[in-house]
Amino acid sequence: MEYRQIGGTDITVSTIGFGVWTVGTTWWGVKERSTGVDLLRRAFDRGVTFFDTADTYDSGNAETILHEALGDHRDEIVIATKFGYDIYNYPESPNQRERPHDWSPVYMRKALENSLRRLSTDRIDLYQLHNPRIDAIENDELWAELERAQSEGLIRAVGVALGPAIDVRQIDEAVAAIEMRGATPQIIYNLLEQDLGRGTFPTARKNGASILVRVPHSSGLLDGTVRSETEFAPGDHRNWRVTTNEKRRLWLEDGLRKVERLDPLLTQRTIGHLALQFILHEPSVTSILPNIYDPDGLDDFTSYDSAPALTIPEYAHIQALYERNFDLEAARA
Repeated sequence: MEYRQIGGTDITVSTIGFGVWTVGTTWWGVKERSTGVDLLRRAFDRGVTFFDTADTYDSGNAETILHEALGDHRDEIVIATKFGYDIYNYPESPNQRERPHDWSPVYMRKALENSLRRLSTDRIDLYQLHNPRIDAIENDELWAELERAQSEGLIRAVGVALGPAIDVRQIDEAVAAIEMRGATPQIIYNLLEQDLGRGTFPTARKNGASILVRVPHSSGLLDGTVRSETEFAPGDHRNWRVTTNEKRRLWLEDGLRKVERLDPLLTQRTIGHLALQFILHEPSVTSILPNIYDPDGLDDFTSYDSAPALTIPEYAHIQALYERNFDLEAARA
């Protein structure tokens, strides 16, 4: 396992992190809590030190499970959690619809205190605004309260987890978070979906900031788990991408065609390894949060550095394919 420092902080994290939402909710098919606990412990044993969760995931369950699994190793791990959704006045929606946000300083304190309690810890290493819009990033009262919490030792660093889905407005939000607040953005980025990274990385490099990346395998296209015949179980988070409308079904059909163009790069590495190596080629990326929901995936992701390193010509080849939209138009002609 490799380790990198989050820019502007003294926090060092594993390059592969664990997004606890896959085991703290049932959205990825993990139904048994004991399975989630075992996966978290297995990740730690494989060198993962960065664990990213949120208070809204199953109304706090994804925080309590982290303490249950790794509470005895608190000083050996880095905990990131998130706040902003009002989980106390609005029940969780069965269709995973966003709850209303509350960016008031009073609510931030309430959320922080409850996350500290659920995690059974005295500090949050990285406290992230959860899917904020630009108004929250520009909210001086909120950020003043976050600074006070930092001065009290309750928070070590602040970040912004941008989403929920890809939207080009998040480039402006990430840039503002870096330039106005010195915060660490978390974005969706992978070799099939590069827009947010291409718009954000230059600012991160210029300011010595770090970027956290989630959905590195494009929800299964880039780890070999999604094929044309794949059917997701009811409640699986990925159903929205393939069943909602024609545009989202094309994500699957076109995505699989694009993945075929990567075959020449897979003689000595898995597609999952390639996806991670591609992202870590960017120096401003500090840690990647793949969707981990079974031991095989965990073992594959945490062994990416056992494969031959991605070369500069290979990286350039991927970028050339991306610029040509992986030659899909030519293939259809």
